[in-house]
Amino acid sequence: MIKIVFDLDGTITKVETLPLLAKELNLAEEIRLLTDLTMSGKISFEKSFRLRHFVLRNIPPKKIFEIMQNVPLDEDIAEFIRANKKKCVAVTGNLDAWIEPIIKKLGCDFYSSESAPDENGIPLLKKILDKGEVVREMKRTNFSVVAIGDGANDLPMFDAADFSVAYGGVHKPPDFLIRAANYFVTDGKNLCDLLKKF
Repeated sequence: MIKIVFDLDGTITKVETLPLLAKELNLAEEIRLLTDLTMSGKISFEKSFRLRHFVLRNIPPKKIFEIMQNVPLDEDIAEFIRANKKKCVAVTGNLDAWIEPIIKKLGCDFYSSESAPDENGIPLLKKILDKGEVVREMKRTNFSVVAIGDGANDLPMFDAADFSVAYGGVHKPPDFLIRAANYFVTDGKNLCDLLKKF
């Protein structure tokens, strides 16, 4: 049986969500720069996400929910996931409490970084997701895995997957990710046409 594993930000979504959240703090450009450096592999995802979480946790949870509920999705990809819920999975380093509105729209299983609320309901970072370990666990349970992503933190799941697709629908993936992939696709419709073959 096959599992199709999608990165979330910039793959299922048509924008990077953390810079979008950072607009609330007038720090969109700073968080966008940090996100870009992370996606290109110049900063490790774990260090970068800890820093971005430290900044963005200052946004009220209710406001985060409202923003994330209105994040635009690639409708071709979202519709493919909804039509194939049993074999599609979202795998993201983003925080479970932050991405909940997006996952509800998709209706698929997901893996993410984990949080626990403090006494004021602010989600504190508990565990950062290892995307490669998620794929390896799927393979240990006899799934074949197709991984789709667009940034440096997707490389561990590409390395573990049976097939991988570098996706450039929002921005061009780093060259090393494209080289590591079996396929390179630049729009949602063509990506879904390819995935229908698996």
